[in-house]
Formats: sequence, C-alpha cells, structure tokens
Amino acid sequence: MSSDIQTAEKALSFAELGLSQKVLSAVTDAGYTQPTPIQAGAIPYVLAGKDVLGIAQTGTGKTASFVLPMLTRLEKGRARARMPRTLILEPTRELAAQVEENFNKYGKNHKLNIALLIGGVSFDEQDRKLERGADVLIATPGRMLDHRERGKLLLNGVDILVIDEADRMLDMGFIPDIERICEMIPFTRQTLFFSATMPPEITKLTEKFLQAPVRVEVARAATTAETVTQRLVKSGTKPWDKRAALRDLIQEEDESLKNAIIFCNRKVDVSELFRSLTKHDFNAGALHGDMDQRARMTMLSNFRDGKLKLLVASDVAARGLDIPDVSHVFNYDVPIHAEDYVHRIGRTGRAGRSGKAFTLVTRADAKHLDAIEQLTGQAIEWKSGDLSTLAVTDSEDEAPRRGRGNAKRGGRRRSDNERHARRGTKSTEAAEPVAARPDDAENERRGRKDAIRSHNDERKATRGESKARGAKRPARNTDDDHEIVLGFGDDVPAFMRIPAKV
Repeated sequence: MSSDIQTAEKALSFAELGLSQKVLSAVTDAGYTQPTPIQAGAIPYVLAGKDVLGIAQTGTGKTASFVLPMLTRLEKGRARARMPRTLILEPTRELAAQVEENFNKYGKNHKLNIALLIGGVSFDEQDRKLERGADVLIATPGRMLDHRERGKLLLNGVDILVIDEADRMLDMGFIPDIERICEMIPFTRQTLFFSATMPPEITKLTEKFLQAPVRVEVARAATTAETVTQRLVKSGTKPWDKRAALRDLIQEEDESLKNAIIFCNRKVDVSELFRSLTKHDFNAGALHGDMDQRARMTMLSNFRDGKLKLLVASDVAARGLDIPDVSHVFNYDVPIHAEDYVHRIGRTGRAGRSGKAFTLVTRADAKHLDAIEQLTGQAIEWKSGDLSTLAVTDSEDEAPRRGRGNAKRGGRRRSDNERHARRGTKSTEAAEPVAARPDDAENERRGRKDAIRSHNDERKATRGESKARGAKRPARNTDDDHEIVLGFGDDVPAFMRIPAKV
C-alpha cells in the first residue's frame, strides 16, 4: 500500500483543482471560493482515478471531497437499469440523506439519477428508482444487500466505490457487510475511504481492498478542532444528579447558547433525558436509532430550522451530520469509545465558527476520560474542581457490597431493608461522609439490628390502618430528586429478619 501523505497546505481555488465548469458554477453559487485542506488534497487524485485514503477531523468538508470530483467524472456516460455507476456507503440513514442533499446541491447543472437506499422507506419506491438507472447509488450496507439478495440490483457496473466514515462502520459492525460488497464490485473500480480516525481494523481493510492508495491526511487522526472550547464538569453518579447538573449547566450558558446537541450513550437514556428536559420546560427534541425515518428527519429539520433549541441524541447523530451552526455540545455520558468524543464535539465549531463542548464526568468515568485524553493528546480543563473534589456518596460506597450480596439469594433484599432502616436515622447522620462513621463492628451490628426491629414494629402497628384505608402500594416516583425504594410490603420473610453477621 502506498504511504504517500499529502497535506495540501498551499492555498488553492476550486478552479485550480481540475473540476468541470458545471461543478464550479454550482460551487460558486453555493458561496464557496476556496477548498478546505482535505478537499484540496483529495480532489485532484480522485479526478485522476487513484484510490484515496482521506483522513481529517469531522467538519472539514470530507463529503465534498468525493462529491465534487464524482460529479465531474459522471458527466460522461449514462446509467443502465439496475446497474449503478457509482456506489457510496454510509453507516446511518441521516448521513446517506445528507450526501444525497450534497449531490442535489452541487449537481444542479447535471441531469443525474440519484437513488437513496436506506431503511424506513418502501422497497417498491426504491425499486422504481433502480429500474430507471442510477448514476449515483447512496446506501446503508444492510438495505443495499437486501436489494441485492432480492435480485433488484447489479453491481458489476460500479466504477467508483466510496466508503464514508469507515471507522463508524467498524463500530456498528458493518465490516463483514463491507467485505461482501467489495467482493461484488469489479476489481478495476476506484475506491475512496474517508474517515476522521483510522483504527487498525480499518487499516487492514484498506490494505486488502485499496490498490496503491494515496493517503491524504490534513490533521493528525483523532484531533479536535481548535475552535471548540472543551470543559469537564463533575457530577454525581445517580441519574437525577446528572440531570440536575445538566440543567444547571444549560442555564449558566443560556446567554451564549443558541442551540445544542446533548449526547447519551444509550437510547433509553435519550428518552428519559428528553422527558426530563421537557418536564422542566426546556425546548428539546430527541433523536435515536429506534425512531422511524420520517420522525428522525422531521426532528433534524426542526433542529436545523431553529424550532428546537436542544436535541438529545445517541451517537447516530455524532457522525458527519451537517448542522453548521451548533453553538454547544453537551456529553451527558462520557463516550465509551474515545473516538466518539472527537465526533461528538465536532458537531460544534464547524466552518471556522467557535463552539463549546461540556462533558459530565462521574467517578465511574475516570478510565474513559483517560482514554479520551490519551487519544487526543491533550488534557481537558475542568470547569470547576475535579473528580477528587467529588464527595463519595453512601450509594457509591456500598455499591460493591451490594454487588457481592447479589451472588446469594436475598443479598439485595437485605440491602433494601437496610435502606429502609436508614430512613429512621437523622438526616444529618445520613449525610455524613462514610469515613466519619464509627468503625466498631459490634456497635454497628447492634445498631442495625435495633433499627430493623424498630422499623418492623412500626410496619406492624400501621398494618391495620393501611388495610382499613385501602391503601395501595406506592408507585415508583419519577421525580428527578429521589427514588422510593420498595421492599416486600407487609410480608417480610422470617429469614430476612435475621441480623447479618459482620
């Protein structure tokens, strides 16, 4: 594999890159005069028909790096039914739809047929586009293979293959599909890889399917934009602590906050945080992979148009989405994969604009934070204090003991009764740091035994009154401040009343 690295530091104009007049006219109408470094470095080699491995941080214009030269090359020739001339693979529906928008924007002077194959859309409608012949086929790997297996698509006419956000393909498990697709396309094709990071697995893939590629790298892999101000914010581990910390942070930044994307690691957290923000009168929307395509596109459109100020999203929105004027990014969760941090904060500070990125950090996130700082090569500044100033709560201190108790039947239940017993103690005593409590094991055992006995006596005394009033078991409290812990009701098994030996 060729190891040539082009940095493209010389300032060029689009007219000097060898693009056709139709493309140059569309670029000028869009208001662009000078290419970004990745565009200046990659476009000449794409026009020359060489395989290209493009590496640049997010928000630097990688999409136009292959769209513009492909439009120039597609001016010659014509597509045939079910045999696309070019194929662009994207990891998500949103990225695929965005690439289609770029082709429509810069290809307005061309008469090209563009087919978009993504999930959430009728197969019949997509089949009709393929039957007319597609000059450009933009697809997610799964849906494209579905059409191929149904006999509706032939790939032996593909001249150019583009694999965009290759490292995201790896994270989403698409690499086996990518290998299958590469084997279906003629060996004489031109292959283009574009990504912000290049993990070893992707490097092996390029060595297998690219022929003497030119490596165009305009920034060190996994670097963050200098226009983004990054800060860490300490937070408690409990969900309501994190939600409260996020609300306080949003309110502090209110004067400079135009709009913001809030990233969560899990889809269930996206839904819960969205409900919490709307409950507290924030103008928010949600975006995650379980939403149907129409709802996702509507949500993105509303956010772009300014109808939504906050967008709570999973990492489906972290890669390549072109929302140029996002002022803030909030990482509600520290990303598990360090590369995702680069892509998340890359949603702000785009096209030379300034932006801010805040990350909520708990004690449990220490190793993920270290991985991020090691990947980016920089220490991220704390907004105030650091993890060493974050007090250890009772729940955090006792979490390992509860985990060990779960190995035996009744371990968790014993902990529930202990929490019930602690409710009878004074609030000031409960708020004491763990280190300040008595170390005498015998006194602690007796105190816990007395507290449990007292609590059970109270439950027996009120049992008749509860039945007389027809009282119901209290429902889970969804308030952000605390959570009611449910035990065994009025029927506590006898073995649960036996004091634990220390």
